[in-house]
Amino acid sequence: AAGGRALRWVSGRAPARGLRASPRARTAMPSWVIDRYGSNEVLRFTRDMMFPIIHFPNEVIIKVHAASLNPIDLSMRSGYGATALNMKRDPLKLKTGETEFPLTLGRDVSGVVMECGLGVSYFKPGDEVWAAIPPWKQGTLSEFVVASGNEVSFKPKCLSHTEAAALPYVGLTAWSALSQVGGLNQSNCSGKRILILGASGGVGTFAVQLMKAWDAHVTAVCSHDASTLVKKLGADDVIDYKSGNLEEKLKTLPLFDFILDNVGGSTEKWALDLLKKWSGATYVTLVTPFLINMDKLGVADGMLQTGVTVGSKTLKHLLKGVHYRWAFFMPSGPSLDEIAELVDSGKIQPVIDEVFSFSEVPKAFLKLEGGHARGKTVINVISRQ
Repeated sequence: AAGGRALRWVSGRAPARGLRASPRARTAMPSWVIDRYGSNEVLRFTRDMMFPIIHFPNEVIIKVHAASLNPIDLSMRSGYGATALNMKRDPLKLKTGETEFPLTLGRDVSGVVMECGLGVSYFKPGDEVWAAIPPWKQGTLSEFVVASGNEVSFKPKCLSHTEAAALPYVGLTAWSALSQVGGLNQSNCSGKRILILGASGGVGTFAVQLMKAWDAHVTAVCSHDASTLVKKLGADDVIDYKSGNLEEKLKTLPLFDFILDNVGGSTEKWALDLLKKWSGATYVTLVTPFLINMDKLGVADGMLQTGVTVGSKTLKHLLKGVHYRWAFFMPSGPSLDEIAELVDSGKIQPVIDEVFSFSEVPKAFLKLEGGHARGKTVINVISRQ
């Protein structure tokens, strides 16, 4: 079970290195896969999943010690985003007749490098690393996974593998929204008023900590039973979205410089009115129709519809004096390097809701499906992390 620095809801870099490769005799490994899209019954355990192969010189094979689940795993299990992801997997349609199955889910990994491609000089076998694997690649609910070297980072020294597996995907998603899309950083956040909608989930708990690490004033919206957790993470104001009219409550507060929306739905119809006008204030949402449009309309029409939607919304709100943006998860080893420094300095902690063994993956999916998680659902692929 996770210990150390992780919050539980029950209460220097090495120098560049050359190639280190090891021969491999095995061709199969244990893995949780799906052979079709559907609900939890499509999950299947196999000991015969194809062992990952290094196809490009910059790739590494990681022995998975711990993984974790994210809402995208539930969505992908049901087929969400399949059109766009299959296009990314095979853009030239060279694999005629082949499908994405058997497909392994899971995006987060904390583990140990087992083998390096010819172009990898930063890592060597035996290095403890963490990463978030992009959704178009085979996932981490396996004994081994292959990743590009630029997606991988050295694991924070102060965390166990169980604790570390809770952070990469949500951390990079929040980092993308706040820093890369939103333009926030350590030097420009001091005193800024930040509103985080959906603050008690994986992305929300990370975002609260990152904004406090960068000295912003954070207002967090969550349910009452998560308020103690969110306050412990540093939020200055915590508002229960279930008690009364949320919109009216937020309107009584001073206007905000930045809003991160993890909720979507009707929220954006009124949330942008909470921003300071003509001051560079920005609203960033992680709930976008991009993959849904491509699933429904096909690649070309889906991309066109998405472009029209984001363009019209951006212009509409720009004319009202605020910036409107969409953000997505972006894999990045260098960003994980920065996150690892924040973790090792004590400014960010993993928030773990529950830990499951590798044999309990279907049970872990059901837990995530139940909603209202306080932090992450972690899978120990190797026991006793």
